[in-house]
Amino acid sequence: MQITLKNLVRTYPAASAAAQDVHAVRDVSLTIPSNSIYGIIGKSGAGKSTLVRLISLLEQPDSGSVCYDDQQVDNLKGEALIQRRRRIGMIFQSFNLFSSRTAARNVAYPLEICGTPKDQIKWRVAELLELVGLADRANAPISQLSGGQKQRIAIARALANNPDILFCDEATSALDPQTTRSILALIREIQQKMKLTVVMITHQMEVVRDACDYVAVLDAGQVVEEGSVSQIFSRPQSPVTKDFLSNLGTMDVKEDAESESAAGLQEHGQGLVRWSSEGGKYILRFVNKLTGEPVLSNLAHKFQVEFNIRAGGIQHIGGNHTAPDQSRDVGTLVVDLHGDSEELAAALEYLRQQGVIVEEA
Repeated sequence: MQITLKNLVRTYPAASAAAQDVHAVRDVSLTIPSNSIYGIIGKSGAGKSTLVRLISLLEQPDSGSVCYDDQQVDNLKGEALIQRRRRIGMIFQSFNLFSSRTAARNVAYPLEICGTPKDQIKWRVAELLELVGLADRANAPISQLSGGQKQRIAIARALANNPDILFCDEATSALDPQTTRSILALIREIQQKMKLTVVMITHQMEVVRDACDYVAVLDAGQVVEEGSVSQIFSRPQSPVTKDFLSNLGTMDVKEDAESESAAGLQEHGQGLVRWSSEGGKYILRFVNKLTGEPVLSNLAHKFQVEFNIRAGGIQHIGGNHTAPDQSRDVGTLVVDLHGDSEELAAALEYLRQQGVIVEEA
């Protein structure tokens, strides 16, 4: 199911005469490919939640349109809107489970309100609990489940009516890193099995890196950058994206006594390891085979410059599962380079000729 957004606008009127109108979504146009995981990332107040409410038909835009495949859906009313919403799955940060129901009865709820026969509900609930790895917790009260288990039950419930679109609104924000990775792996597995279009709303670049095929970066209600995840990570353009990447998985080794262990480096190698909080005028990005080349060593032999590495790390970007050639490793170094102006300019040009992406921090 391809989702097409055209010039979406949503403004909330001022709460008082002294306040200003809130322009939550400003002329947003996007194409979300079918059978993919699409991330929408932005900081608090960027308009993410409003945008997902528009895409998922919980609100209507002031202007613009939302199309599922070739059908406009933002103008649906009555029974047509109800039927379309039933084919949309939603997962939330706070799980939104019924504490008075068992795990199985939570999964059964959307089937019950649709009037599904009891024997079919029983079969479907058992199938979904098996899918999310909680077949043995069917009769467990919600209070006895961990955060990760609650989110798995929420995922099973969202899939009950065989949706063709799944929305994940900050679905892992309340979870620890290990549980987050397991939930993202589950969502990827389900997406591929069911050929779903998944839209992930997040403020965590780690979620985009580990789960998404494509991403749009939102700021002040506008899309400031979009593309495949591998493109965004290797060649970020907007200041907002660069800021997200600069803070991705950052670890100060001076604050982590275990950082020198092989296990510590392997775990944190997904992010940026910072040796010094000072300096770092240039950000160098190395793609694929360049991550293993002695580029800076060669630079020092060829030019009268000195370099000081302030931070570094390698991100593995999985790429679109339908286009595995998009998979790549992106290495990042935050460095200072010192030398006279002519020699420094020549050194930077040499880096670019070698395929290194050079940015000034």
